Amino acid sequence: MAGIAVIGAGMGALTAAARLAVAGHRVTVYERTQTYGGAVGRFERDGFGFDTGPGLLPLPAVYRDLFVKTGKEPLEDCVELVQVDPSARHVFADGTEVALPNASRAGVVAALDAALGAPAGQRWGDFLVRAREAWDRTRRPLLEEPLWDDWSVLAAREPYPAVPHKRLLRTRRAGTLAEVGAWELRDPRLTALLEGHALAYGLDPRVTPASAAVLPYMEHAFGTWYVRGGMRELARAVHERCLARRVESVFGAEVTRILEKDGRAVGVELADGEVREADFVVAPGSADGLPARADGEVAPQQGLPSRLTVLLALRGARPEGTAHRTVVHSVDRDGELESLFGTAPSVPARPTVTVLRPDDPALVPDGAHEAVTLGAVVPAGAEIHEAHVDALVAAAERAVPGLRDRVLWREVRTPADIARETGAAGGAVPAPALAAAGGRLLHPANSTGLQGLFTVGGWSHPGGGLPHAGMSGALVSGLIVEGPQFRGSQ
Repeated sequence: MAGIAVIGAGMGALTAAARLAVAGHRVTVYERTQTYGGAVGRFERDGFGFDTGPGLLPLPAVYRDLFVKTGKEPLEDCVELVQVDPSARHVFADGTEVALPNASRAGVVAALDAALGAPAGQRWGDFLVRAREAWDRTRRPLLEEPLWDDWSVLAAREPYPAVPHKRLLRTRRAGTLAEVGAWELRDPRLTALLEGHALAYGLDPRVTPASAAVLPYMEHAFGTWYVRGGMRELARAVHERCLARRVESVFGAEVTRILEKDGRAVGVELADGEVREADFVVAPGSADGLPARADGEVAPQQGLPSRLTVLLALRGARPEGTAHRTVVHSVDRDGELESLFGTAPSVPARPTVTVLRPDDPALVPDGAHEAVTLGAVVPAGAEIHEAHVDALVAAAERAVPGLRDRVLWREVRTPADIARETGAAGGAVPAPALAAAGGRLLHPANSTGLQGLFTVGGWSHPGGGLPHAGMSGALVSGLIVEGPQFRGSQ
């Protein structure tokens, strides 16, 4: 039985803690704030409730596996999972709209053909077939196994089987997501649908590798899910599973230093000077990386944007049949990308906005009100002004007519709020690991150059997102329990 110090109570850290405790270790979690969950936060006022982090859960199998492996009660006994249908409604720049069924290729093809005209559905369906091939080629090394020692193989190889295309008298294959859209989908609305999955993670589709096709494929293949009561309920359930497995949680305890002796991590030092010894230390990765990295290790993702979130308390009931999620695509795609990813990043004047309208009585004071969340990508560290917030609301009105007239009050969550709550510089939000692109979108391994020190969470392999956080926790626990020979679950 080893003593293990876990720094932070984010979702990856809690997942690792629960798994390590079940394996028989003494686990203590040190969290600098007064609560758990990391980016999975909640805001409440006047009977309204809002998620301040992720609003939906892709790939729920990650957390189902956690609950199976750490106790008798399955995930569905601890939270109520609801499959969102339609998966999303999309409002394109030209005003065209389409609602895409959840996890149904035939349904999506039919919906796209009906809304955009044939052969839009067939083109998207064919793209999903190729995206599945990319998924099959990268699933294990990018999600289920520790990062390979020869990770450069993942960096060099493009797993997406692009269709050959005549370009400037030469036959070429798409190497970026934007090229996939332009050369294979050949419809600006399908391109917006594709690129929106990258943009949601703060990735520039013009340089993001074609391997990012796995992002829409994950949503299509495994569905999109909501946790009744808000995503904060998932964080609560994972925290309670840790407590049930006798993980000790110490809140208001900031770790300022990882202690080292003879080339090994031996504990942590708290802000008040107290020293806590440990046989292993599990720390969050960071956008700046940790010291003690192995020579030649892949660098962390750099320059990723942040999020602007606007929480709206509305008078008036949620209309019957309203989609849970609506993506309102920018009417100025080039302007938005240049604002976000140009030489002088700024908040887009006409952003792509995600509108979340959950059908959940737990989030409103009564049936005569509605809780709506608007979200958009903004540069990390951006100063947010009223005009930026108004731009989100104006964009959302393309999907929710009369929205401004219904607002009782609004709460704004800025990159500064994310930075304060997560510790990420500028409020940057990590993206999932992706193959190709020279390794630019890989994350540092969970093992480090310091023996006994492991990293977990969105800035470590396999990257950002709720399911990826859970996977990182599983990988860290496997490396500690089984040692460096651990190669992931079979």
